[in-house]
Amino acid sequence: VETSAFSLPEPDDALEADYQALLQKICAHRTLLAAENENRYHDLTDYFTLWVHQIKTPIAAMQLLLQAEHGQRSRELSAELFKIEQYVGMVLTYLHLGNDDTDYLFRRCPLDEIVRACARKYAKLFILKKISLSFQPTGMTVLTDEKWLCFAIEQILSNAIKYTPAGKISVYEQDGELIIADTGIGIAPEDLPRVFEKGYTGYNGRTNQKSTGIGLYLCKRILTKLGHSITITSQLGQG
Repeated sequence: VETSAFSLPEPDDALEADYQALLQKICAHRTLLAAENENRYHDLTDYFTLWVHQIKTPIAAMQLLLQAEHGQRSRELSAELFKIEQYVGMVLTYLHLGNDDTDYLFRRCPLDEIVRACARKYAKLFILKKISLSFQPTGMTVLTDEKWLCFAIEQILSNAIKYTPAGKISVYEQDGELIIADTGIGIAPEDLPRVFEKGYTGYNGRTNQKSTGIGLYLCKRILTKLGHSITITSQLGQG
């Protein structure tokens, strides 16, 4: 372990020598603490990465068991299992975002294909909650990482479904932007400026106890890294 990140001149007297010795000890202690924190972070990351991959096995097994069942109860259980799977994926995404070596593969992608793939993924929840999807093809092409953009759009669709008791979700292009609108319960004006903060759940999250305060935070981080932007407008009771 390096004891100093800088060199010091020769001390002029005993007092300055003592100060330099104390400074070297503080620097060495700081370096040691940084190394310990780095090791703890990597251990925690390794554990959760292993956990995510292990939990996928029972999830897949439950999916197979539910495929043999039919009826409303089975559909409801399948939808809840799908949510569990999405939360597991969120853990892995959160871990990857913390790595400096996260891989991004930028290329020009048809936006409509990405949106359709995301919508198909959530088809079960649309059907179960009897919410319709209105999708107007945008014809847009975006320079992006398809995997990461898809995750962000999925989180937005998930939130829209979660907080829309009835009605529809609309996806369309307006002034060169992708709009995802719902007819849900809306967001309180005082919560709007903070919805992208880590862990912030707001009035809706506290009332319905459905929010983790992580989804939109991850969206904001991912889209910023991709060079995209995200904004939210809302009115209570209107979506």
